[in-house]
Amino acid sequence: MMRGGGMGNMQKMMKQMQKMQKDMAKAQEELAEKTVEGTAGGGMVTVVVNGQKELVEVNIKEDVVDPEDIEMLQDLVLAATNDALKKMDDLTNDTMGQFTKGMNLPGMF
Repeated sequence: MMRGGGMGNMQKMMKQMQKMQKDMAKAQEELAEKTVEGTAGGGMVTVVVNGQKELVEVNIKEDVVDPEDIEMLQDLVLAATNDALKKMDDLTNDTMGQFTKGMNLPGMF
């Protein structure tokens, strides 16, 4: 049998969970609007990825375009894209991880 503040504690916990859900939704919305830049070849290839992990921009310096070596250009684009995606994953984990810190929830952010 629960005494005294049992129900009050439950209500307080539910309110805290609801606030956390709202905060998480807001953080996810803000992340969706952010962009990160990935580079390769010392800045010869630059790509921009948004928070939804969509490639939104590709910039290639003219100096790196060599019709005799298309493979190098392809590798640079892949490297820059992977760099940007990794940065977005890190940003997402940093942002969303604050909500699960100390909760010991496997598989969460």
